[in-house]
Amino acid sequence: MNPVIAAVLMGGLGLIFGSFIAAVSVRLPRDEDIVVARSRCRGCDQPLRPWELLPLFSWLVLRGRCARCHTRISPRYPLIELAAAGLGVWAALWATSSGASVVIMAATAVLGWQLLLIAIVDGENFWLPDILTWPLIATGLATAMSAGRDVALSHLIGAAAGFAGLWLVGRLYQAVRKRQGLGGGDPFLFAGAGAWVGWTGLPSVLLWACAVGLSLVFAMLVVRRSVSATEKLPFGVFLAVGIWLTWLYGPLGL
Repeated sequence: MNPVIAAVLMGGLGLIFGSFIAAVSVRLPRDEDIVVARSRCRGCDQPLRPWELLPLFSWLVLRGRCARCHTRISPRYPLIELAAAGLGVWAALWATSSGASVVIMAATAVLGWQLLLIAIVDGENFWLPDILTWPLIATGLATAMSAGRDVALSHLIGAAAGFAGLWLVGRLYQAVRKRQGLGGGDPFLFAGAGAWVGWTGLPSVLLWACAVGLSLVFAMLVVRRSVSATEKLPFGVFLAVGIWLTWLYGPLGL
């Protein structure tokens, strides 16, 4: 497929999926319906009309305010839509430059959109619900199965090793420090990492995650001059970055 056509197509799909991701990231922590319920203004509670649901376009036309009550609409919505579009374009350009199939290009975009939603929910709520991590495992194993039995087996082992490894680390930390160091969803997210990149990619995911986490801590030190040892950090966000980069560019050193 032509790279430009692929980028435009996946970018457009990214805007659509980004709108869904933005809505889910708000509704899920509030335990609201994420499939059937109509989108409503948070100010006047009126259902949004079809033209008010167009990704990015509606926010720009409305100038970031509800058409009826003029309540400010958070810029997080168009920003998430643009981020999802960017991931779609990234997936398209990567796939076309590496000679990957259309199926792998689509799978890569789906991975990026899943990781974006996971990162937003964990970054804002320090929460990795099973409804987000388990589908990541399923899509990873499904993609691996399309590459053959040997690849599928390697990624199944990766999923098991990812969960067991991070679960054990969390248990050991709790035993030594007498407090919880990892959330209950982190092992499932790392299992998703193994499902996508195989067991050989797990060390690279951790290295990328640690690099991102240390960069954040360094930035916090520059801004605030101190970071508490009990400071909560969204490890799921760091793992999401590690999974994405390892999937695209392979395990470090291999």
